[in-house]
Amino acid sequence: MKTYFFVIYLFLCNAVFAYLFPLTAYSSTPKIKIGSKKFTESVILGEIVNHLLKSTGEQPIYLRELGGTRVLWNALLKCEIDIYPEYTGTISEEILAGEEVRSEEEIRQALIKRGIKMTDALGFNNTYAIGMKEEVAEKLKIRKISDLQRHPDLKFGFGNEFMDRGDGWPILRRHYNLPQQNVRGLDHDLAYRGLEKGIIQAIDTYSTDAKIRYYNLRLLEDDMNHFPAYNAVILYRSDLEERAPHVVTVLKKIENKISRLEMVKMNFRANMEMIPENRIAADFLSESLSLETESYEETAISRLLRLTTEHLYLVTISLSAAILTSIPLGIVSAKRTTLGQIILAIVGVLQTIPSLALLVFMIPLLGIGGPPAITALFLYSLLPIVRNTYTGLHDIPSHIRESAEALGLPPGARLRLVELPMASRSILAGIKTSAVINVGTATLGALIGAGGYGQLILTGIRLDNISLILQGAVPAAVLALIVQGGFEALERFFVPKGLRLKPTV
Repeated sequence: MKTYFFVIYLFLCNAVFAYLFPLTAYSSTPKIKIGSKKFTESVILGEIVNHLLKSTGEQPIYLRELGGTRVLWNALLKCEIDIYPEYTGTISEEILAGEEVRSEEEIRQALIKRGIKMTDALGFNNTYAIGMKEEVAEKLKIRKISDLQRHPDLKFGFGNEFMDRGDGWPILRRHYNLPQQNVRGLDHDLAYRGLEKGIIQAIDTYSTDAKIRYYNLRLLEDDMNHFPAYNAVILYRSDLEERAPHVVTVLKKIENKISRLEMVKMNFRANMEMIPENRIAADFLSESLSLETESYEETAISRLLRLTTEHLYLVTISLSAAILTSIPLGIVSAKRTTLGQIILAIVGVLQTIPSLALLVFMIPLLGIGGPPAITALFLYSLLPIVRNTYTGLHDIPSHIRESAEALGLPPGARLRLVELPMASRSILAGIKTSAVINVGTATLGALIGAGGYGQLILTGIRLDNISLILQGAVPAAVLALIVQGGFEALERFFVPKGLRLKPTV
């Protein structure tokens, strides 16, 4: 029994040590990191940048679908990424809101003060627009945004970011004096489904979105000129000019090279024809710049193995740290009544924080990628283990405690030889619960670049591809069952045989 405990303890300590002191931390040549937002056009532009950098001999790291504007912008400021595609309207209205910068030169100067530089426009303006189904708009005689004033009962569904942007719904409503009250925030890609089913009548969209034609949408005229120009650009850290000047040079190759029609075509190939974005980027560079780049496409098996490795990394590190922390906390809770109630209250409050919010809270402290995701998962894993350890120890029959004391065993020996073995079944039940929660919640880590099965789920939602969603969801469910089964098997080593026997009638 002691041997098994020692082996498991060493495994958990090594897992946490690998997280705290990764070998990559000693790398003297950090790779350039590219980021993109979680919509198709940004992913494609990120792939174009990725291919351009590879053509120079660089081996960049591409972190796809990281989230919204603030996640990418903060990551750029904190050196978590070096490059990402953005839009001038977003920079002036969202990132630099309140600074009254409008022209590209004003934007450029404001960015330089923050250690960020911007390429010239890539060649197309992807402005925001309000879209409605053509037949609905025609029936209601709506052609301009101001026409919406006559229809206060219409239901709107806007992307979550648009609901809070400096040029989003609150400002749009005031600018046009719109009366609609039934306005909900939801994932941008899911809004199209709501529009198609008639649940909502208007959504925010982008002028280069391929889904406009697919869903037969009418873009309402911005007759009061609310939305600024959203010229696509590439933002990059100023220090790239010193540490990788060839990267800055190659980025300029796509300035004024992507027309609106070309961007619509690329978006259509990704969203409707389900062609991988890396191949679309390679095709564009070949046709427009005569630049031949390698388009590598993962097989389904290799992708599953990679995502499984990433998912297991998140789960193993966070759960290991939780077990090492929670069991001592549970013991303290059982032994010290007042302190125990405080501990249980704290871990209980942590469990009530929405998982997505907790991930976002971690970004300012730990950046993007694995560290914030692992920390959030660790915090979520505490409650079941602490609570079950406390309960298992608290519910030990008093006569057993008295017998251990009568034998003259000191407190440490009583805990190790009697109390923990008696509570082992309850403790393992808490660990199993935490493990299952951990595996499922880890899928959200993909939102901040942590990888795992959530990457497929996010891509499936973005492309409206049920198959991709299932390719991420099913392995996550299977992994949860395997983890639970593994801990069930461990009962024979950690739970005394007498406690495993089923009572006879």
